[in-house]
Amino acid sequence: MRDLMTDRIEQWKARGFDPNNCPVRMVLDHVAAKWTSLILLELEKEPQRFNALGRALPDISKRMLTQSLRDLERDGMVRRKVYDTKPPSVEYSLTDVGLSFMAPFSQLLDWAEKNQSQILAARSGYDKS
Repeated sequence: MRDLMTDRIEQWKARGFDPNNCPVRMVLDHVAAKWTSLILLELEKEPQRFNALGRALPDISKRMLTQSLRDLERDGMVRRKVYDTKPPSVEYSLTDVGLSFMAPFSQLLDWAEKNQSQILAARSGYDKS
């Protein structure tokens, strides 16, 4: 596995890899944010309106929910649909790109659940030393 990652980095460097323009970092900057994963999981179930997302994630501020949705929309992972009603109604859903992200993301979630206790134990041991 290590050789595979080294090979990938070497391939990127051969193409003029710039650490400040890393494709992985560019994607993970948003999807690894505190609230993004929970928003994506909520939208995977079904399209939702802003207030429904806020109720599903009660600890998120309206400002943070707005910014997270804007970032996801900017990245092409979330679609914002405005309905011509009084007052206007807005619904958020995953795009094809967002849906395609959910399969590898699900694997990451499985890994995190499986390894959480080991990580917490390692942190505890580290903090004691």
